Amino acid sequence: MYRSGRWLLILMLALCLMLPHMVQESRVAAAETSGVSDMIILQNVPESDVTVEGDTFTLSALNVYEEGHFKKVEEGIQWLSKNQNVATVDKGGEVTFTGQPGRTWISVSDGVHKDRIALDYKPVRSDKGKGKPEFKPTIKKGKGERYDIISHALENMTVEEKVGQMLMPDFRTWDGEDVTSMLPEIEEQVEEYHLGGVILFRENVVTTEQTAELVSDYQAAAEKFGLLMTIDQEGGIVTRLQSGTDMPGNMALGATRSEEITRNVGRAIGEELSALGINMNLAPVMDVNNNPDNPVIGVRSFGGNPELVGEMGVAYTTGLQETGVAATAKHFPGHGDTAVDSHLGLPEVPYDLERLKEVELYPFQQAMDAGIDAIMTAHITFPEIDDTQVTSQKDGSQIALPATLSEKVLTGLMREDMGYDGVVITDAMNMNAIADHFGAVDAAIRAVNAGTDIVLMPVGLEEVATGLYDAVDEGEVAIETINDSVNRILTLKLNRGIIQSEQPLPVNEKIEQAQQIVGSEAHQQVEKEASEQSITMVKNDGVLPLDRIEEEKVVVIGSSFVGSLGNAIINEHPNTTVIEASSYDQLSEDQMQEIGEADQIIYSTYTYNVWTRSVDHPQMRMMGRIMQETDTPIIGVGIRNPYDIMAYPEVDAYLAQYGFRDSSFEATAATIFGDNNPTGQLPVTIPGGNGELLYEYGTGLSY
Repeated sequence: MYRSGRWLLILMLALCLMLPHMVQESRVAAAETSGVSDMIILQNVPESDVTVEGDTFTLSALNVYEEGHFKKVEEGIQWLSKNQNVATVDKGGEVTFTGQPGRTWISVSDGVHKDRIALDYKPVRSDKGKGKPEFKPTIKKGKGERYDIISHALENMTVEEKVGQMLMPDFRTWDGEDVTSMLPEIEEQVEEYHLGGVILFRENVVTTEQTAELVSDYQAAAEKFGLLMTIDQEGGIVTRLQSGTDMPGNMALGATRSEEITRNVGRAIGEELSALGINMNLAPVMDVNNNPDNPVIGVRSFGGNPELVGEMGVAYTTGLQETGVAATAKHFPGHGDTAVDSHLGLPEVPYDLERLKEVELYPFQQAMDAGIDAIMTAHITFPEIDDTQVTSQKDGSQIALPATLSEKVLTGLMREDMGYDGVVITDAMNMNAIADHFGAVDAAIRAVNAGTDIVLMPVGLEEVATGLYDAVDEGEVAIETINDSVNRILTLKLNRGIIQSEQPLPVNEKIEQAQQIVGSEAHQQVEKEASEQSITMVKNDGVLPLDRIEEEKVVVIGSSFVGSLGNAIINEHPNTTVIEASSYDQLSEDQMQEIGEADQIIYSTYTYNVWTRSVDHPQMRMMGRIMQETDTPIIGVGIRNPYDIMAYPEVDAYLAQYGFRDSSFEATAATIFGDNNPTGQLPVTIPGGNGELLYEYGTGLSY
């Protein structure tokens, strides 16, 4: 018994000694049969961003395949620091500098392949060379062909795979049903067309759990390269996530005049998107809204001042991209000074280059200089930049070439003149400004030749993909043009970590992480602070703030969103009656009696175009009637557009809140009763009649 036990112990010890060699041989065999040709450190890739902020950062390892693609590898590898006095590295590749000066080499090995990268912690002296030097960590990239993985990928990709990287369709619905889970038919299209990205809409993103699972399934369907999972989560009136935090929109942020708040909003939005697996946001809007008649931009803009838009846009972008989510400035060269919605028609901006550089282009230049990841084009004509005339398929008329399809705008102006080298994405190609005048394939070819990298929402995926394949084969689109675009797309994916993983996180863990972040209390606090500081008191003839006198009756009147405002007012003052005017032309006798008995009247208006803002619109006529028939003070609330007061300038007090999310209504109610001292300033100029100025940019009263 004793002898058998001793021999068993010896056998176990032998196995323990042999195990590392067996694992090593297993790894060698796996590497030889899996198609992995190398393993490298991502930060050694020339196109990879190696900016180090702070004393900790994480290195990543990539398996490089003979077929040209690459994947993150996190298991079965070992990280080592040669000089731990300078920096240490944990098993996940997280590097921590100790504060001691010097150099270390961080290496990674899978038992077959090995790579290393140099890290320095050395003094950086000021230009004058005086004072104590500041110590900063820096990365010294390795050199050699093994790191040219994007070039290697391009050499091994087919034309179909390259074109696929440039297509970003939507799958909003399928057979008349909202797409909230992966369908076999959609998975097949992702694979067949080698798609580089997909855009999600509100129909797709209902709950946190469902969204995280859907996005995970999309990534699993991708063949070789990670997908750009994209969404329009601007905040304010363009908010897609149904379970996320409803951040105030850009004009509300412009009213705060706070870059810190704006950066915090961008960061919170990015954290929620990243937690869900959404890695690209089609935001911020960087159009200068200097035309109050603009039907499509309006409160989506930070304001009517180019400097304000630039400052706030860069702050939002910084916050967003700090989370690893790619930001997109839109709509280049500028959609702010138009009175036509490009979803419905083809707008024109008639100004020359000098004026455009002073106003429309200024925020975009700031974004480019700040390192924004992508820029979206505008379906607008700029005849002073490109006066090319083309024949419209709609009616045979001659029209100017829209910016989205103009080489002079996208290549000449954006890339050559303004120096932008990031990704360019079109606005949706199914919008009427394009779809009415150009065929789906023709528009896509023109956009690519103009300088577009990603064709967003092509009209007919199969038709457009096949059309682009044929255009390359026939020389209508140069393969060099395609390669340049794919190079930029893959570079963006590398920099934002949009890379398939050898060991993807289980979906239940992704869901658990998302539940902790999406709609969190911390984000709700950011939302509350931004909303409160955005409320702008444009006018106050001694009416505000209201006293909470229990006997005094408050009446809230309106139509769109009046229930939300009414509920917020009731929470502040229970003796409140809400009148929802379904027909402004015919209030009942009971409603008129309620109005007549009111001690205070709050009248809310909601406008989104010139007609709804007109004095002839029913809601404005009703406002005029009440102002004439009662001596009770009236407080006007512009729910969406600050321009509403143009229709009722004689109102006793007026607040602008810039959006219809709950936090904005709560902030308005708190302001009306003095719990929130308004500090917002108008981010736009409000004109009056006959070309006069009603309220100037920067107007904002406080208690």
